[in-house]
Amino acid sequence: MTLQERLNNDDRFAKNIGAQLVEVSDGYACAELTVAERHLNGAGVCQGGVIYTLADLAFAAVANCHGILSLGISNTITFIKSAQLGEIIKAECIEQVNHHKLPYCDIKVSNEQGEILAIMTGLAYRMKKDFEFDSLM
Repeated sequence: MTLQERLNNDDRFAKNIGAQLVEVSDGYACAELTVAERHLNGAGVCQGGVIYTLADLAFAAVANCHGILSLGISNTITFIKSAQLGEIIKAECIEQVNHHKLPYCDIKVSNEQGEILAIMTGLAYRMKKDFEFDSLM
């Protein structure tokens, strides 16, 4: 099983909201989601937790791409623009620091027009446990 398949299948919360990893490479991942009615908040725009979960899925792929179980310990997200019903939004995560204990990533969430919706930083903690997969994709 690939890392992409493992996270798309085993991250049940992300799967439940329709978030899917579409690309995973060494130090990079991209996840996508189409904003549906169920994702809208009381203001009629995509709920921030949906955007956070999409970004967190991409972060999980990058943090774990080296085969060591890594769990997020600190994330900061800034919402810049709302996502609208029907938009395909994507989260792109880039590993900035591949530290043996505390990997650090930057995540950008954008819409189909390339407009930035949110920016997130992620810090993970690498456990003393393998995270097994056959390949990244």
